[in-house]
This record gives sequence, C-alpha cells and structure tokens, in this order.
Amino acid sequence: MEQNFYVSSTDLTSLNKAVQNIREEIGKVIVGQTEMIDLLLAAILADGHVLIEGVPGVAKTLTAKLLARCLDIPFSRIQFTPDLMPSDVIGTSVFNPQSGSFQFRRGPIFSNLVLIDEINRSPAKTQAALFEVMEEKQITVDGVTYLADQPFLVLATQNPIEQEGTYKLPEAQLDRFLFKIEVRYPTLQEEINILQYSHEGRTTNFDHLVNKVLTAAEMDTFRKQVASLRIEPKVLEFIAAIVHETRNNKSLYLGGSPRASVAILKSAKAFAGMRGRDFVIPDDVLDVVPAVLRHRLIVTPEREMEGVTTDQIIETILKKVEIPR
Repeated sequence: MEQNFYVSSTDLTSLNKAVQNIREEIGKVIVGQTEMIDLLLAAILADGHVLIEGVPGVAKTLTAKLLARCLDIPFSRIQFTPDLMPSDVIGTSVFNPQSGSFQFRRGPIFSNLVLIDEINRSPAKTQAALFEVMEEKQITVDGVTYLADQPFLVLATQNPIEQEGTYKLPEAQLDRFLFKIEVRYPTLQEEINILQYSHEGRTTNFDHLVNKVLTAAEMDTFRKQVASLRIEPKVLEFIAAIVHETRNNKSLYLGGSPRASVAILKSAKAFAGMRGRDFVIPDDVLDVVPAVLRHRLIVTPEREMEGVTTDQIIETILKKVEIPR
C-alpha cells in the first residue's frame, strides 16, 4: 500500500511557534527585511554561518544584534580592522608566573553567537584564524585543541561598496558560510516606517522591546527535527543537478563544490520545517539556492566585464534544470 506522503510524522508546532515569535520580536525594531530574517532563522536551524552584505545603514548589524537578543545564549562581537591579529580573535597563551607555565586565554570567538562586523576589513592572516573554527568548531593553539562552545554560529557583515581598506575574502573562507544574504534598500513605505520607529526610539533603545525566545536546548531539539525531515530521491537529484550545472557553465570560472550541495539540502530542510512541513519540496530548494550559491561561484573575467552577476547566472541555471513534479 502506498504511503501518504502528506501525513506529518514530526510535530513542528513548537518550532513554528518559536520562528514566528522571533519574527515578531525582531519586527518590533526592524521594518521589512523579511528575506534576511527568514534566511537567518534557516541558518540557525541548519547549523550554518551567515555572511550579510549590504551598503551602510540597512540594519545589517542591528538585525544580527536583535537576533542575538532573541536567543538565550552567550553573544560576542568582534570589530574587524586592518590591524586585528589572529590572537585578538582566538586568544593567546599568557605566562603565569605563579605556576611557571603558559595558560591559554580565550578570545571572543569562544562564544555561542559571534557577530563579526566588517569582516572584509582584516587581512588574510586574520581571516585564516576563522577557517578551523567555522568548519570544525574547534581551535588549535600551540598544538592543543579547544572545542568551540555549542551551539556555535557566526554572523558576519561586509560592505560591498567601499574598496579602500578592505580585503577580498578567500574562496575557502566564503565556502564556510551557509548563506550570503544581500540586503537591499527598503521601499518608500518601509522607509517612512523606519523614520517613525526612529522617532519613537525603537532602533536605539530596543533592549526593553525585544524578549528572549529560544534557548540553546530548544535550538538543539529543533535542529535535530529539521535534520530528520524527509526528502524524496527526485528532490535530491534536483539539488545535485543544479550544482552540477554550475560546474559546466561557460560563464563560471568556479562552480559549486559538494559542500554547496549539502548546504542546499540542509537549508531546504530548514525552510520546509519553518513552513510547517516534515518533507522538502522543490520550492524549498529554489528559495535557498541563490543565498547558498552566490558567494561560492566565480564569474569568468570576460562575463564579469560585461556586468554579468552570479545571481543572473544562477537564475539561468534554475530555468535550465527541470523541476521534479
């Protein structure tokens, strides 16, 4: 007898309530930006890091701080600057004269939610300090390995306009981010609402407005629920076909790696869970593909000179790959 695919086997009520509560709490301060907020929530559920890119003044840092406020977990912020050293991020060994030995003093990266502001303002040696902890959730210093606190999530912001005093993020670093979210300007009505919120003091004195919603234990439970959601073989093949097309596209110098395929799978499951389903459909995949792939693909110099963007190429690829029915 054929199983009914639409019978829910996972109770997602608590997850959906928590997601809605976080949306409402952030909405007390932030106007619009629903796509960014949903992708941030999906990243939490998919256990992934997020790179937020946008011009100054579009509430990148504020949204990250509000999200941290909604989560009942330790939070730290690192302001990346050109003179920042790796030891300023991960910590350093300090000599203790009483014991006659060196002791490791942990840096700000040892937290549950880490906000890295203006990540592209630090050079490659400082960027390299993040490689191990973002992928393996551990840090090795002087031959000793220290496990990162769990849950561990990095939110990083960068400005796409300014070039002076900035450094291009290495491809290996970009690949460690689950999403790259591009934050756009608000609409006219949204900007009017922003002015009203600012007049009321919501954008500066938000500590008393935004409440904690999610604990570390609840987050772990929701992540396990999301990871267990169902996905049909044809949807898995759809994901693989999309990433495979990026490797054979003449407009791309670098296509997506298997890590990109896994990232699409995990984030599509997160979107399905946020939408109250215990199974993934092609629409979930289509909704997360741009945010998962845009920072992993490199356009050929010729196409880049023509003004072609990764998002345009991704749109072409999605039109080319057959959507499973």
